[in-house]
Amino acid sequence: MFKYFPHTEEDLQAMMEKVGVESLDDLYAEVPDEIRFHGKYKLPEQMSEVEVRQLFEKLSEDTEPLMCFGGAGVYDHYTPAVIPALLSRSEFLTSYTPYQAEISQGTLHYIFEYQSMMAELTGMDISNASMYDGTTAAAEAVMMAVAAGKKQDTVLISETIDPKTLKVIETYAHFHGIQIEMIHQKDGVTDFPHLQSLLSLHQGKVAGVLVQQPNYYGIIEDYSGYADAIHDQKGLFIMSNIAADLAVLKTPGEWGADIAVGDGQSLGIPMQFGGPYVGYMCCTEKLIRKMPGRIVGMTKDNRGQRAFVLTLQAREQHIRRQKATSNICSNQSLMALFVTIYMSLMGKEGLREAAQLSYAGAHYLCDKLLATEHFKLVYDKPFFNEFVVSYDDDLDTLLGRLQAHGIFGGIKLDDNQLMIAVTEKRTKEDIDNFVNKIMP
Repeated sequence: MFKYFPHTEEDLQAMMEKVGVESLDDLYAEVPDEIRFHGKYKLPEQMSEVEVRQLFEKLSEDTEPLMCFGGAGVYDHYTPAVIPALLSRSEFLTSYTPYQAEISQGTLHYIFEYQSMMAELTGMDISNASMYDGTTAAAEAVMMAVAAGKKQDTVLISETIDPKTLKVIETYAHFHGIQIEMIHQKDGVTDFPHLQSLLSLHQGKVAGVLVQQPNYYGIIEDYSGYADAIHDQKGLFIMSNIAADLAVLKTPGEWGADIAVGDGQSLGIPMQFGGPYVGYMCCTEKLIRKMPGRIVGMTKDNRGQRAFVLTLQAREQHIRRQKATSNICSNQSLMALFVTIYMSLMGKEGLREAAQLSYAGAHYLCDKLLATEHFKLVYDKPFFNEFVVSYDDDLDTLLGRLQAHGIFGGIKLDDNQLMIAVTEKRTKEDIDNFVNKIMP
């Protein structure tokens, strides 16, 4: 047996006898033989620490890092160097599920600060102790709206939402009997008259309406009148936002949203091959009992000292199988600590400056591209730090040329449409270099 496996052969035999099988293979008897793997795993031989370091150094030599002009929900923002050092401090490394408040004060404290910052950033009353990522946060918000609406089982979603988010929502909805209908887009923004017609068509059945700001195409949409129209039909208004952009944009609270969700990756978390990230969820006070995940409150102990505890929700609320508020109840919140430190270091002015630099850089690049006369804006709408252009030549050739010069040129949407994002990390020199490398 392997030295790290805790069970002896006698342990395994006793367990197999208990469940009525003769071998471990019998546990997989129902798996068809044709889909089983019968070969040997291509695992390397064991290595020393020095050999492992050398291996990864060699792999890094064969990998060329690209300057990123892509976005679509994940952005190349600056990460202050101090964060990893603070992230590993012992007072934060307590149990990941802090039900024992007396030994988890470090974890509970930073979660409380995270909640306070996210509530202020979104303009909402309450924040939970974070979600896995922005897509699952949006899906949980849909379920939350249906739970709050009781007999309302329909959720309307704008076509301008991130397709990745929509896919996750559809998976959740399929297994919970939730009806999803799409609100049409018109010229890259949500068609408000179509939303009004759907609300009228499904009168009394719409639990919630989900929109995104900025939307998938980077456009800043005008959601005036949405909250009133939705609330008139007893539905909840759900907004999905890129967290960093809320430093300068109108908040969900100001739009009259009931639930605010999104991904906190833009708050300094490196792109790192897709995760881990952190989803946020905030809501109005009246919905607090329907909110999934944990909530931390501040109180005083029996000596009158400040203390932090899990509050308003019992653990049993999340472990009641199909009757549970949510199946998300044990997010380790390490990434919530990450963005808490980031926001603390940056402060309000720093967050605004980073957002303004991103905005200015994107508009500068857009103007330079349009000046080449090879690009046109697909949607002539206000945008933040991301925009969609059409290209008059072969887009794959263009992206390959940029990559050859160490540039990831953006997200290809179709044969001739390219979505480009700019963050505060891209300098004027970087942007000028991008434009100069476009021409053969």
